[in-house]
Amino acid sequence: MKVTLSALDTHESSFTPLVVIELAQDVKEETKDWLKNRIIGRKKDGGAQLLFRPLLNKYEKETLENQNLYLVGASRIRLLLGAEAVGLVKECSDNTMRAFMYGTRHNFKGFDDDNDDFLTMAERQFIIKHELESLRARDEKMIPGYPQAKLYPGKSLLRRLLTSGIVIQVFPLHDNEALKKLEDTWYTRFTLKYQPIDSIRGYFGETIALYFGFLEYFTFALIPVAVLGLPYYLFVWENYDKYVVFASFNLIWSTVILEVWKRGCASMTYRWGTLVMKRQFEEPRPGYHGVLGINSVTGREEPLYPSYKRQLRIYLVSLPFVCLCLYSSLFVMMIYFDMEAWALDLHENSRSEWSSILLYVPSIIYAIVIEIMNRLYRYAAEFLTSWENHRLESAYQNHLILKVLVFNFLNCFASLFYIAFVLRDMKLLRQSLATLLITSQIFNQIVESLLPYWLQKKQHVKVKKKVQALKADIDATLYEQVVLEKEMGTYLGTFDDYLELFLQFGYVSLFSCVYPLAAAFAVLNNLTEVNSDALKMCRVFKRPFSEPSASIGVWQLAFETMSVISVVTNCALIGMSPQVNALFPESKADLILIVAAVEHALLALKFILAFAIPDKPRHIQMKLARLEFESLEALKQQQMQRVAENLKEDWREGGKEAAP
Repeated sequence: MKVTLSALDTHESSFTPLVVIELAQDVKEETKDWLKNRIIGRKKDGGAQLLFRPLLNKYEKETLENQNLYLVGASRIRLLLGAEAVGLVKECSDNTMRAFMYGTRHNFKGFDDDNDDFLTMAERQFIIKHELESLRARDEKMIPGYPQAKLYPGKSLLRRLLTSGIVIQVFPLHDNEALKKLEDTWYTRFTLKYQPIDSIRGYFGETIALYFGFLEYFTFALIPVAVLGLPYYLFVWENYDKYVVFASFNLIWSTVILEVWKRGCASMTYRWGTLVMKRQFEEPRPGYHGVLGINSVTGREEPLYPSYKRQLRIYLVSLPFVCLCLYSSLFVMMIYFDMEAWALDLHENSRSEWSSILLYVPSIIYAIVIEIMNRLYRYAAEFLTSWENHRLESAYQNHLILKVLVFNFLNCFASLFYIAFVLRDMKLLRQSLATLLITSQIFNQIVESLLPYWLQKKQHVKVKKKVQALKADIDATLYEQVVLEKEMGTYLGTFDDYLELFLQFGYVSLFSCVYPLAAAFAVLNNLTEVNSDALKMCRVFKRPFSEPSASIGVWQLAFETMSVISVVTNCALIGMSPQVNALFPESKADLILIVAAVEHALLALKFILAFAIPDKPRHIQMKLARLEFESLEALKQQQMQRVAENLKEDWREGGKEAAP
């Protein structure tokens, strides 16, 4: 009988494997034994109290490769206790969302002692990851067998093992049966339908579900702009005065969709429990280093790094490097304009069919160069941000996002601003915008999905042949799955996916009055993007660990900032149009003042709309207020109980002293 994730029992010798740990090939036996004992050891003794076994038994190790692969799981009770430890929020029988507690487990909707589906697989794997990361050094000074891998009390063992190269990777396993069901309802049939966001959340977690929810929402939100833009493109191309209505609609639209998204996001994350999930104290990130000392907040021993050294690295190295990259981007932009001028001169001299096609070549080349530069800069930004030595992962991510957004914004949009406001060539602006948008979409589809999928298919065939050639009399189903998944690429998070949508939002909103067809191309791209990203998550990359999220984070602010910039650019473009200029033939100062007044009025309208539309629906606000009230009441009861106990103790002590 073949071994599958669903069929395995949950006792120690044969349990449902949730997570795989891959060790380096030359890891010493004493290190393996020490790691195993820490993983299976009791919590009170500093262990994780998880289930742990090698992928291969002793006989199979003599026959097969990949001897240093280990499976990690947990008993049902251990997972429920872990759910309480990480603060998972579940729906109660009275339809309220509360932090799960093992002692009151029967009060939660869907819980049954015989039901293993109360926790989603993503939640179970998140609990395993949390427990592994919670393993801390106690009295060990080093990792056994590796004197150079120093430890100190409170140091995360898993992070030290990863940074020392002893552990190669830790990743969650796919559940092939559940994955097949998800694929059937998600992307295998190309039809226009809503995505199964709750199923995606159950399998991949909230962070990835929120990305796909935002992608779907943004695509539907683009449809009115695309429909409205088509007649402008077809019938009133050069009448810029008529674009005032279209541009004004886009500016209000960009504000409303972002505010409405916040409300929808709040409803989703409340239903999932992450909106009311208490924030965990953030530990130092794995790459953080410094002199060993005592953290003044936690009282724990950990590396300390002076803040002034980090600031010196940021302002004396990172900032000049970013400025140099921005200058390089502008230099490449000027080369592009030289190519445009050359192609235009060639076309004017020959007036042939080939020369008219050649007019688009500089824009296509420049669009590809932009994508390549964005990716190269991303690697440099990651290296610099890591070198800055930020203590927290959130600080690292914020500095990385800032670096990448500034460069990508200038790299992608600088040429369009130059054409619009320096050259004032609207025909070239339309051509460049269309070429950049379409080329970047095609390039991203190929690089992000099609190429990795093709490479993964080749690797899959190689592993299949290898497993089929085995002479060992064993069932190789689980072995094949683990070996195949460990060779898959690692999904690095939703950063690149949100960045692609952010740049697309910029192409649509910044110059909407010049190229109204941009929204239509964005809709067409996103319809295929949903399926290609789903394929990427299910078949190209390893399954990522789920991460609880209550929103799309800093990307909400990035999109809102882009919508503010779009107000300025569209007002300026309308003010430059011949029709508007004809209204002020003598006084350009009056024109500038009126355009500035309109721009300020639209910005004021945006902020009024943002203020008037609540971030959370009324019923969610009421439920959150109710939870806060109950938490305060419970805290008050605990304090009163402590006071009563102290009074009792004082009374007893007083009674003893009064006795003769």
